[in-house]
Amino acid sequence: MDETLLKWQQKLQPDLMDNLIRRYHLLRYIRVSEPVGRRALAQEMDISERVLRREVELFKNEQLLLIETQGMRLTEDGKNLLEALESSIQVLTGRTSLQAKLERALHVKRVIVAPGNSDEQDWVKKEMSRACVDEMIQTLGEGDVVAVAGGTTLAALAAAVYPHARLSNVTFVPARGGLGEDVELQANTISADLAKQAEANYRLLHVPDQLSETAYDSLIEEPGIRELLQLIRHPRMVIHSVGDALSMATRRGSTEEHLKGLETKSAQSEAFGYYFDHHGKIVHKERTIGLQLSDLNEEQMVITVAGGASKAKAIASYMTHRPSDLLITDEAAAKAVLDTLEEDL
Repeated sequence: MDETLLKWQQKLQPDLMDNLIRRYHLLRYIRVSEPVGRRALAQEMDISERVLRREVELFKNEQLLLIETQGMRLTEDGKNLLEALESSIQVLTGRTSLQAKLERALHVKRVIVAPGNSDEQDWVKKEMSRACVDEMIQTLGEGDVVAVAGGTTLAALAAAVYPHARLSNVTFVPARGGLGEDVELQANTISADLAKQAEANYRLLHVPDQLSETAYDSLIEEPGIRELLQLIRHPRMVIHSVGDALSMATRRGSTEEHLKGLETKSAQSEAFGYYFDHHGKIVHKERTIGLQLSDLNEEQMVITVAGGASKAKAIASYMTHRPSDLLITDEAAAKAVLDTLEEDL
C-alpha cells in the first residue's frame, strides 16, 4: 500500500486505522504465542475479554484463526495476512521512520523495531526473537557456525526457532563460558536449545567465563578447547545482547570495590566481557574464554538483540563503540535511545 495513501487514510479514517492496528497486534501476539488461551491474550494485550470475544469471532469467521483445545492458533490465511500487512503497519505506527532514524543516529546498517516495551511485556521479546529467526533463515547455509551469547533476551530466541532446511546443517556454539548465573540463561544452554529446536548441530564450551591468568593460559592450550575456540572465534553469525554495566557486573558476583570502580569510570554497557562508557570507550575488560571483541570483523554478521527502555543507555553506549550489522530492538528502547543521544549532544 502506498505510504502517502496510508497517511491520508489515517487522517480521514483514524478509527478504521486504529482498529486495523489493534487487530494486527492481536494476530501477531497469537502467532508468537500459539497455542494461546483467551484469558492470557486479554491480559497480555490489556483488553477486556468482552472486546476480545468480538475480535476472536471476527477472526474465526474470516478463517484467520483456529480454536482448539490447547488454545488459539492462526490458519495459513492468518499468517499470510500478517506478512502482507507488515510493511503497511510499520508505516502507520511510525516504526519505519523510527528504524531509519536509529540507523542514521547509531550508524547501524539495519534496524528492526518491534512494537511495545519488553521491560513490561514478555511477548515483545518473542517478537524480537521472531525477527532474529527470520534473519537466520535468510542468511545462514550449509556448514555455517553461529556464536550465541547468554541472557534472558536470547533465552527467548531459543523458544522461537523451528526446524528449517537452511538451519539443518548449521552449528550453534556458545560465544563464551558460563557466567555462574542460572543455567538456563547461560550461552551453553541457549546454544543447545537453539540447535535442538532447529534440529541442527551444537558444540558446548564447558569452562567458566572468568578465570585466573594461570587457569586461562592452561585451558586455552588444551587441544579440545583450542579447536572449539577456533569455531567460536570465526563464526558466520554472532547473536548477542547488550547489558547494563552494573547489572552485568552484579550478575558476575563482582565485589563492591569493582562495582564502585565501574561507577567511577561511568560504565554504561557490557558485551562480550567488555565494559563501555557512554562515549563507547572500553573502561574495563574481563579475562574470558570465548569470543573476543577483536574477533569481530567484516566476515561475520553481528546481530544485537536488545529491547526495553531500561536498556537505552546501554544500547547507545555499545553501538557508539561498534555498530552491529543488525540491531533488533523495540519501540520503547528505540525512542529512549534517540532521547539519550540527543541529551549527549
